[in-house]
Amino acid sequence: METVLGLVFHAHGLAAFRAAARTLSGVRLEFVTYQREAEIRPAVAQLLAGQHIDGLLLGLVPYTECRDLLPPELQIAVTKPVALDLALMFCRAQARGWPLTPASIDTFDTETVDEVAAALGADRDRIAVLPYAATSSATEITAFHREFQDKEPGACVLTLRTAVARELGGTRLVTTDQVVSTIRARLHELVLRIESERANAQRFTAGVFLLSTRDGAVDLDRARVRLLNLLVQTSDFADAWIENRDRRGVVVFAHHALFERITDHWVSVPVLGHAETALGFRVVAGFGVGASARNCVLLAERAAARAEAEGVSCGYLIEDSGVIIGPMGRSQPALAFAYRAHTAELEALARGAGLSTVTLSRLAALEKTLHGKAIAPSDLADSLGITDPSGRRLIRKLLASGLVRSDGTAQNHRKGRPTRLYRLAIGDAVEAVSGREL
Repeated sequence: METVLGLVFHAHGLAAFRAAARTLSGVRLEFVTYQREAEIRPAVAQLLAGQHIDGLLLGLVPYTECRDLLPPELQIAVTKPVALDLALMFCRAQARGWPLTPASIDTFDTETVDEVAAALGADRDRIAVLPYAATSSATEITAFHREFQDKEPGACVLTLRTAVARELGGTRLVTTDQVVSTIRARLHELVLRIESERANAQRFTAGVFLLSTRDGAVDLDRARVRLLNLLVQTSDFADAWIENRDRRGVVVFAHHALFERITDHWVSVPVLGHAETALGFRVVAGFGVGASARNCVLLAERAAARAEAEGVSCGYLIEDSGVIIGPMGRSQPALAFAYRAHTAELEALARGAGLSTVTLSRLAALEKTLHGKAIAPSDLADSLGITDPSGRRLIRKLLASGLVRSDGTAQNHRKGRPTRLYRLAIGDAVEAVSGREL
């Protein structure tokens, strides 16, 4: 299957992006260039409406301009300025006979400027920095540079914003294209992510749907036939293999992608509600993802047993990697809050914390429902459908990454040690990353 990538960048960077893409094979590239920022949004909208795109590579400004247009399933990579870009800009200034300082710099984060200034032996006290912020306009950035020039006449301006460069054309101005190797790395990372997602979607998965025997006497044979017919007639299962499991239920075999679709990425199992309404008794579901059909079914059986213990119609997922997701309700729960607007930031935070983006997204959704209230590790585990030990391990990871804060203790029982409480701080971390890098 051909991979189609969209590349969105300023027209002056065309040569660098073409050079970076030469090492890719089996990929079709759709270039979207612009001269002015006002052109970005309609151009991206036209690209997305005109054809299927597997992934999109774009810079900070294009991402800010069109982030709300991007479909949730689209893989995104944002090119960000790195230390090498800034070092080359300083070298370009010196090649023109200009001193390293004084200088004013926009778009780069403060940590990068500190690192490069120290490496070049530049006087950091004579460098002004305005990190990228989605809300900063070209006019505000231009004003920042001019204000510094009033304090430091003859100061050098290092900018990556073409609109700013046009306004400051008569000054000591340095601008540059992004380094080809940086673009190439982001391109390769994006392609690998798309291929990994495709491979995961083709993994073998089993679903076990069981009639609960906890609701009293049920004619299992008759009920199982009715459940089988209901699943067969459900359009979502048109591409699945469905067969009798035993007297209590049926087993469904399909690709991972099909089950992800019918569960809204492992959030809810609407077919359980339909089954309970149509059949008049409780049905639970278990899903298993493994290396073989036998392994998938064994995991799905364990997941179904866990779902039955909940006492309501729900579902669980167990993967051979040890991941457990659940309980998934019959309909969309409140925890399904969409954090799509911060996908790039969440991905960065997840990598830093050693967690999956899905887990961090669920935690971000949970934080929204808590409204600042502290939570115990066991309550966190219950909310995510994981074991208490897994909840405690997750808290330790979040603490190490600054994504939760200790918030006192609670004495739930007269005897025993108090329970530590924690306050999720993912929203603050997302805003910090957005302000520093975007």
